Amino acid sequence: MRALVTGGAGFLGSHLCERLLGQGAEVICMDSFLTGGPRNVEHLIDRPEFRIIECDLTGYVHVPDRLDLVLHFASAASPADYLRYPIETLRVGSVGTLHALGLAREKGARFVLASTSEVYGDPLEHPQKETYWGNVNPVGPRSVYDEAKRFAESLTTAYRQSRDTDTGIVRIFNTYGPRMRPFDGRAIPTFIRQALLGEPITITGDGTQTRSICYVDDTVTGILAMAESDFAGPVNIGNPDELTMLELATLVKKLTGSSSPVEFIERPADDPMVRRPDTTLAAERLGWRAAVPAEEGLRRTIDWFASELTDHGRLERLGA
Repeated sequence: MRALVTGGAGFLGSHLCERLLGQGAEVICMDSFLTGGPRNVEHLIDRPEFRIIECDLTGYVHVPDRLDLVLHFASAASPADYLRYPIETLRVGSVGTLHALGLAREKGARFVLASTSEVYGDPLEHPQKETYWGNVNPVGPRSVYDEAKRFAESLTTAYRQSRDTDTGIVRIFNTYGPRMRPFDGRAIPTFIRQALLGEPITITGDGTQTRSICYVDDTVTGILAMAESDFAGPVNIGNPDELTMLELATLVKKLTGSSSPVEFIERPADDPMVRRPDTTLAAERLGWRAAVPAEEGLRRTIDWFASELTDHGRLERLGA
């Protein structure tokens, strides 16, 4: 297996590179480093079957020799990042996806698109099935990410139907684990960072909004099950165990032994009220279900953060 992972130096992409290498694959990691550096894959760089290429996927893209698999994960993924880089997010979701699909078609490779639960917007159907079309504000602040992914799904489907390209779409729900950036703006790294430093844990709104969190090892297993299949999808990859933000913050406090107070701050525009995947299709077509309980996954993630964040100065450097 020779695989290309776009966005391979990101949080989720780096775990995919690592897992593929562990399965004996040759891996090409392609990343622009717009929202981070190569630190996530520095432990892989000396492996002869691993290659890292700094490349903006919206420009000229070339990979010599054969490819068997293209995993397209290049995109800003946290609100803090895609609100900082709105045009870049739209470009990589559109032009970048076009280039990645063209490369997969040229090589005769299986193509898997990393889509997102954000295509469902602030859902009026709960839990969310793949047949739900979503409730997305096309001109809201989150639209640069939501609509980029919705367009990418449409483009991927068009390549499958009109260009005879072997494609699959995974809709990834809130994933967490080691290598998340402490300042990326998402709830779990924010809560853990604040709890470990004894800072107030900031919850947006009244804390009753829900998320379904999936440990990164489970997400990677689901993605690779999709890659090994011939299923087009889209298919939800996530953990259906649903937590309110207040429950999540309380659990992080408990697991860290933190005395941090909880503070409520203004809720962002278009922030979804609920989020929970229906994973029936993933179980039926891929034989996949999430296996790591929230408490266990959070404990592993907290242990990693604690080992990294030895002092506040170190934390600031990691968040830069």
